Amino acid sequence: MPAPSDLKSRAAAAVEANREEILALSRAIHADPEPAFEEHRAAARVAASIAAHGYVVEHPAGSLATAVRGRLTGGLGADGPRIGVLAEYDALPGLGHGCGHNTMAASGVGAAIALAAVRDAFAGEVVFLGTPAEERGSGKQFMLDDGLFEGLDAALLFHPADRDMVQAILLASEDVDVTFTGMAAHAASEPWEGRNALDAAILLFEAVGLWRQQLPQHARVHGIVVEGGTAANIIPDRATARFMIRSTDQPYFDSMRTRFRSLVEGAALMADVKGEVVFSGRSTTMKESRTLAGLWRSNMEARGLVDEGADPDHIGSSDMGNVSLVLPTIHPSLAICDHGVPWHSVESLRAAATPRAEATTLVAAALVAETALDLLADPSLVAAAWREFHGEG
Repeated sequence: MPAPSDLKSRAAAAVEANREEILALSRAIHADPEPAFEEHRAAARVAASIAAHGYVVEHPAGSLATAVRGRLTGGLGADGPRIGVLAEYDALPGLGHGCGHNTMAASGVGAAIALAAVRDAFAGEVVFLGTPAEERGSGKQFMLDDGLFEGLDAALLFHPADRDMVQAILLASEDVDVTFTGMAAHAASEPWEGRNALDAAILLFEAVGLWRQQLPQHARVHGIVVEGGTAANIIPDRATARFMIRSTDQPYFDSMRTRFRSLVEGAALMADVKGEVVFSGRSTTMKESRTLAGLWRSNMEARGLVDEGADPDHIGSSDMGNVSLVLPTIHPSLAICDHGVPWHSVESLRAAATPRAEATTLVAAALVAETALDLLADPSLVAAAWREFHGEG
């Protein structure tokens, strides 16, 4: 059975009682954006907040300097479910929190605060995980490798969006860094002595553009030139580019790596330079937990919210997919803006700091806490989630 309504009411009341602390955290992180692996101030703020509410905190946690783990044992003992409450706080380089990670950090902390306020009523453990580098680098995979998710029975994380939706459709994704190395020469007096690395980068972009014509609808390739030379009168001896490859079809995605590597080799051959490819930050498609999703949906509906369903034209990638392949996981979304606001844009950056976003942050904190309490109050729900995860009915 789900958690009693009076227990959920206590948790929701704790979110409201601590609203200024929760929203101050969201505002501070939004105003002070830090990119992947560099979220030192955000991580410190998050760690201090949960420590003040009784969590035993590790910061840094594992191999990442900006990862945080906090643990809180229920007042009825440690013998019970272990529920992970997650938070993200990295920003987009040059844009800031255009993905609303400030709301994700604050809602995760808010849920942790709410669960601390009702710890007397449950057995088990709440494990708060501050997870860096979602936008680039797949920080959660580092934390998985470091063992920080070991023993967890569920992972819960809200995401802001332009609609309320329970299901998360994720593109598998990987960062691709490409370096071409040639030979510098004077571009006017002796260009024939040079080997132009930028030519190879341009050829690669042309090849990717032609490849896109044959890509299925579920696949994406996109990139930027990071370095293309230092002066127009010098043949560039070095050029670098950063790409991302993506697909909602995991087997097809795996084949894209081989094709991309071949394109790099071809571009290097045509320009007579050397090409190097480094793949990193791999994230996977999402394995949704219907059991956990059902609990979240019920808690949403109790607040008068309706699941609008996923928008197949508005999807991205997240290392929550990696987590979902290891344990029961959900990554539902709640609206902070109207339908159609483009993500990773100035519009979504502004939306993440509006009164509407703040109201959604508080609702998300309560919903994460309520769903965690459903699991903590009834271990049979945890068992059902694991049976589903293992495909046992």
